[in-house]
Amino acid sequence: PRVELAWAMKAHQHAQVYFNLISSVDPKFLNLTKVDDQIYEEFRKTFRDLKIDVLDPEELKSEPAKAKWRPFCLRFEGVVEDFNYGTLLRLDSRGEYTEENTIFG
Repeated sequence: PRVELAWAMKAHQHAQVYFNLISSVDPKFLNLTKVDDQIYEEFRKTFRDLKIDVLDPEELKSEPAKAKWRPFCLRFEGVVEDFNYGTLLRLDSRGEYTEENTIFG
């Protein structure tokens, strides 16, 4: 429980910073890591049909989803700092980070 709480606190801090970034810069010109294109390419190979504008929590947290997410994240071990930390996601990308529109993954 303490580790998850620490992850959630760090994820909240990151979410605030990233939301400010994506709100002030056109995201197509924004790189958050040196390997953003590689991450996105691998993401789309692994999650071809995942709708990302409005997320379904079941598609993120079900047992079959977890079986896909874990190996995906492990591909970036040693490449991306904090590759296996949890993150806060907006369920509807058009909305802000609110209790109703946020999930911890």
